[in-house]
Amino acid sequence: MKILISGETGTGKELVARALHKNSGRSGEMVSVNCAAMPENLLESELFGHEKGAFTSAEARRIGKFERAHKGTLFLDEIGEMPLSMQPKLLRAIEDNQIERIGGEKPILVDVRIVVATNRDLAEAVRDGTFREDLYYRLNVVPISLPLLSERQGGY
Repeated sequence: MKILISGETGTGKELVARALHKNSGRSGEMVSVNCAAMPENLLESELFGHEKGAFTSAEARRIGKFERAHKGTLFLDEIGEMPLSMQPKLLRAIEDNQIERIGGEKPILVDVRIVVATNRDLAEAVRDGTFREDLYYRLNVVPISLPLLSERQGGY
């Protein structure tokens, strides 16, 4: 199941993701990645891992976040900031339930619940050409929209 949490900064998107994971019954851990916090070349290695020697500074095999989240939840924060060139790689991993480490030759099966969050209007990003339409529809299976803090009732 793929879940898309949308809301302004500070509305508690990560707290919702953690609650979803905690109540999911999945045995693995929740692993988080902030897609806006790292450059594209590091993001690919962070998500998919790499083999020793895959690039100059790859002195050892590194397990990526997809593998770490096996049987658990992968939380991709600020998915709307993911570079367009990375989006097909993410889409393929989601569709095939498998990844390949950078420099790897064998696919690795992963059983991961995908939860993504954004403060951007992804439908608008699709129209603008900055977010892939197929990825948007693949991620927007269960949409959760969080209201602004000022719109909430009950003293929050």
